[in-house]
Formats: sequence, C-alpha cells, structure tokens
Amino acid sequence: MSTTAELLKGAAELFPDEVVTQAHVRHFDLPLGAGRFALITLDNGFDHTKPTTFGPQSLANLNTAIDQVEAEAANGEIVAAGLTGKPFIFAVGADLKGVELLKKHDEALAIGKGGHDVFKRLSALAVPTFAYYNGAAMGGGVEVGLHCTYRTVSKALPAFSLPEVFLGLVPGWGGCAILPNLIGAEKAVQVIIENSLNQNRQLKGKQVFELGIADAIFEGADFLEQSLIWTAGVLNGTVTVERPEIDRGEGWDAAVAKGRAIADSKVHGAAPAAYRALDIIEAAKDGDLQKGFDAEDQALADLIMGGELRSGIYAFNLVQKRGKRPAGAPDKSLARPVTKVGVVGAGLMASQLALLFLRRLEVPVVLTDIDQERVDKGVGYVHGEIEKLLGKGRINQDKANRLKGLVSGVLDKAEGFADADFVIEAVFEEMSVKQKVFAEVEAVAPAHAILATNTSSLSVSEMASKLRHPERVVGFHFFNPVAVLPLLEIVKGEQTDDASLATAFGVAKKLKKTAVLTKDAPAFVVNRILTRFMGEIQNVIDEGTSVETAEKAVEPLGLPMSPLVLLELVGPAIGLHVSETLNRAFPERFTVSPNLKAVVEAGKRGFYVYKPENGFKPELDPEVAALLKQGDSVLTEQQVRDRVLDAVAQEIGLMLEEGVVAEAQDIDLCLITGAGWPFHLGGITPYLDREGVSERVNGKRFLAQGVASVPA
Repeated sequence: MSTTAELLKGAAELFPDEVVTQAHVRHFDLPLGAGRFALITLDNGFDHTKPTTFGPQSLANLNTAIDQVEAEAANGEIVAAGLTGKPFIFAVGADLKGVELLKKHDEALAIGKGGHDVFKRLSALAVPTFAYYNGAAMGGGVEVGLHCTYRTVSKALPAFSLPEVFLGLVPGWGGCAILPNLIGAEKAVQVIIENSLNQNRQLKGKQVFELGIADAIFEGADFLEQSLIWTAGVLNGTVTVERPEIDRGEGWDAAVAKGRAIADSKVHGAAPAAYRALDIIEAAKDGDLQKGFDAEDQALADLIMGGELRSGIYAFNLVQKRGKRPAGAPDKSLARPVTKVGVVGAGLMASQLALLFLRRLEVPVVLTDIDQERVDKGVGYVHGEIEKLLGKGRINQDKANRLKGLVSGVLDKAEGFADADFVIEAVFEEMSVKQKVFAEVEAVAPAHAILATNTSSLSVSEMASKLRHPERVVGFHFFNPVAVLPLLEIVKGEQTDDASLATAFGVAKKLKKTAVLTKDAPAFVVNRILTRFMGEIQNVIDEGTSVETAEKAVEPLGLPMSPLVLLELVGPAIGLHVSETLNRAFPERFTVSPNLKAVVEAGKRGFYVYKPENGFKPELDPEVAALLKQGDSVLTEQQVRDRVLDAVAQEIGLMLEEGVVAEAQDIDLCLITGAGWPFHLGGITPYLDREGVSERVNGKRFLAQGVASVPA
C-alpha cells in the first residue's frame, strides 16, 4: 500500500510544470491568554491574479506542514491550528492543468486519494482546527476548510463555490460527503448541483455564513485579527458555536430528488457528473464520512477518464485564456482612442447597445432615429435602466447622474456624430437600408471614426462597398440579450484595415466582451451553425417526423433550450430571414422551410403555447399544428439526432476550410459564449469527435487526441 507521500511524489513526476503552493507555518500567542497557536498560510508566491491551487507538490507541502503541526499538537506545544490564504485568495482548488495530463485510471485515483489523505489529517489533529476563508475559495480550497473543526469567512470574499459539476467533476476531496452533513442535504444540493449548473454561480461571504458553512463572519479590513479573537473565545469557552440539527429523514431524500430534477432539466442525463455527486450525497445520509470519501475517489477517477470532464476543462480554458487573447487580432498599439460613441437607431437592440457602451466606456453616447418619439423612447430606456441599477444599489446617485448626463438623442446625424470616434448601426436587417445609413454617417462623421454594423447575417464588405472609406467599416455582432451573452463576433470586411480592427478589439475589451475574429462569410459563426442545426430539425418536421420527436432527439446534448424554444426567443421572422440569407449563399445545404414561412405569415410568436394549468410547459399551439403541412417520412429520435449532428459537423468542416475562423477552438468559443452551449460538450467539436461524428462525416477529427480528450 503506497503512503500519501509516495502517491503524491508519483503524481508530481507526471506534472513537472505545476505552480507550487507553499504551506508556511508560523506561531504566536492568541489574544485573551488562550494559548500558543500554529497558523498555516497557503501561498504560491504570486499576487492575487495567479490564485493558489493544489497540484501534487502543493498537497505534499501541506502534508509536510501538517506533520509539523501534528507533532506540536501531540506534544502539547499548541492549543489549536489554523489555515488561511495569501491576500485576496484562500485557495481555488485542484490544478486543472495537472488533471489534463492524467492518462490512466489509477493515476486519477491517486489524485483523489492524495487530497483526501492530506485534508482529513486536519480533522484528526489532537487540537481543534480553524479555517479562515479570507478570499476567493473554490473547489478543493472550499473542501480543505470543510475538514477543519470551525470556519470563519470575510464579508469581502467575492467568490466561493464548488464548481466541479459545472466542469464535469464531483467535489472529490470531501465536499459531497462533508457539506450535507454540515449544513443539510437541501443547502448542499443548492451549492454543489444547482449553483454549478446555473453557469457556475458564486456565493459571497455573507451567503457562506448564512448557509452555515462558516460559523462566524467578519469585515475584510481586519478579518484575520477578528477571526483570531473569535478563535480565542471558542477555545476559552466564552463563544459557543451552535449548528442546526440535520434532517436525515424525508428532507434528505427530498433534497436529493430535487437535485436529480434540476440535473435532468439542465443536462437531460447527458453529462454524468451531477448524478455521481447526487449518489454520493444520497449515501452520505448515515454520516459515514470515510465511505463518502471512498465514493468520491472512485467518482473522481471515473470522471477524469471521461470525455465530459476533458471537454469541460477545454471549454474553461477557452473562455479564460483564448477568450482574453483573441486569435488573429491586430497589434493593440494600432487601436485609436474612443471618446464618443454614436448609435444609429433607438429601438430595443440599439438602446441596449447604448446602455452597454455608456456603462463600460463612460463616454458621451448619442442615439439618432427617424423621429423624435423614437429617440425619446431610446434615451428613456437607458435612463430607466440606470434608475434600476441605482435602486439595486449597483451604482450611487452621483454615478447615476453622470451616466444620465452622458446619454443624449438627436434627429440630425451631423449634429450627433460630427465628433464621434465610433458609430454603430442597429437598424433594420436589410442591405439597402444599412448602405443608406452608412452613406449618411460617412458624410458627417470624422475621417478616423469607425463605422460598425451589428448585422447578424449580411455581408460587411457589401455594406461598405459604396463608401469612400470602406476600410473603416467593421462587423460588430452582439448576441441577445446583450447584457448576458459575452460573445462579440468581430467581422473583418474585405477592405477593413488593421487600425479599425484593432480599435474594434480595444472597444470589445472595454465592453468586457469575448471577441472572436471572423471572416466576412454569410451569417458569420453562431448564426450559421445554429441555422444549419435548426434547419435540419425543421426539415425532419417538414418531411413527417412529429415536433415532439424532433425536439426530444437533441435533448441528450444538454443544450440550454430546445430548438423550437430557441426559435421563439430569436423570433421566427428573424430565423426565417437568416435561413433565406444562407439559402441564397448555400442553396444545396440551407433550406427555407415552408412551414416556418407559414408560421411567420400567420404572425405567430413561435410553435408553442404555455398554459398555467399545464405548469407553463411548452405544448404545440393548435393553430400552428393546423398550419403544418408534413410529408410521410417519420424518423426515430436516433435518426433525427444523427442527421442533425452530421449536418453540424459538415458545416463546421466547411467553415474551417473557408477560413471563417482561425481554428475549431474559435467555433467552440463562439457557441459557448454566444449561444450558451454547455461546457460538457466543449462547445461542440469535442463532442462530435467523441461520438465519432467528425470522422463519419469529414474523415478526420476536429481536434488532436489529448485536446479536450484523454491523451493517447
């Protein structure tokens, strides 16, 4: 049987590039005469921009620190021990770069076991242990604290979570077993399952305390000092820590059942992590922690060797790294400053854009439209949204006044745009309308001003073709809702110059958007893939498959919503318009559904109605059902799924051949950030590789083995 030290030594050899966390031990006398204390500080030697993680060598260092503290506790040299982090960071869990390198099940098992063996020593010491959550704590960082006897949390703590299920893992170093036994199954399911599957929702310090994860909460400014005074009180008996009775009966079972319902609604059984975590929580009901730890080890090893986790880590890295350094963007030194923004149009999309530019750039923003009523409505929308932010305490009165003062609306473009550096149009999606708008703007805007279009499918080059300076036109395609979806497709027209492109990327960064450079090809990236995807669903319905079968066929992908619910969100008329645009460009692959046309002509908002007596579940609108003209070719769910995935794989292959984006990674980044496609799919290409679709359709994988998959 290997010792913990041997396990970790073997794991460290697999991962030579680990950013190693040290575990420094220092001693001092506690206040109130409570006795001698040992404090372990986790610190990787970098500032807060490089958070502290646990790779194998880092775990070994913590193990060595615990050796020292354990001996001191056994000899009566200390009355208690504590654990804290460097400024702003407690610890953010396992080092995922190391996880990616693991090739064998027993290597993965060693990582799970190694973490447990080190962490559980904290609860086995001869003296009480205290975790002081001073800053960001995630995953293993949360779990190491759970093994301590008591916990305090800083009010200033910005982010606390067990994000493993979001990535395709389970909290595997004690989270699934200890947390429900500490705060009850219902709250544990909320933290481990619900928050994770809601785009990795984070907790703040106050919520950590209210959930009962921490026993006390203190201000950030003197957090450690106050925590040590509290610690002295606990040890002296002047502070009593009371924890609620845990419901180990029906309440526990109901919480697990609720967790399964949440998992079903989010991933439809498509990703195993949530279900594995719930199995462990279910089994933890009897309070046998060691049994829970053993189950965590097995689940961790199985999931590390599975495709969903590799896709999850790949997706996480795309968003965190590639998303911040866009492929193909020109040198940022070429970017020009933007001190005033013009918005053509004052409808809902234009107003949302005005609000975003205003909040992020904090420069004057001016809207124009064809009549005063529309202009007033647009400015009124922005003012109303600023009032909402003020009401929620997100901004103060001074900031609200300043922002309101920066937004204005005029009818005359010459008056509005004469000194604008960046003008974006959000008018009707019709080429002649957009060309006319750009001609008017070019006549009055300064020579250096960028002219940006929020078109979702039209050619940016054609839009710029009649201008004197087509080189300053750039596609700047946002996704609805603008405030929620991070993606911004930046489209380089045939004439767009590097300075204009660099300025566009600079603005995108200030807007806090994930920018991806795309070629000026029909519908760019997301809309082209989604239209092919939706088009194939529509085709099988038109040919004779029931709406219900077509929708259910893609449930195993675990997408945020079904295709026809998405169509409703986009709007059938817009869906039809994009399919017509793509049909003109690629008639052999993109169809225009006569049934969709009939739905649009009938003025329907979508295929479904939602009735309160049916719990607002989508059901086919009888009026739409009456419009549908179907053939007699009926497919099974599997046949539909194969057809849809084959179509998507073919389209992505063609887009990469055309050079629409630099690499498959950019396609995945676009689908994750622009369409909310899940991390466990890795966007889409890792899933197509994993299911054998890429090779079936294109004769090769999109990604090399080991990228978003277990290394060969």
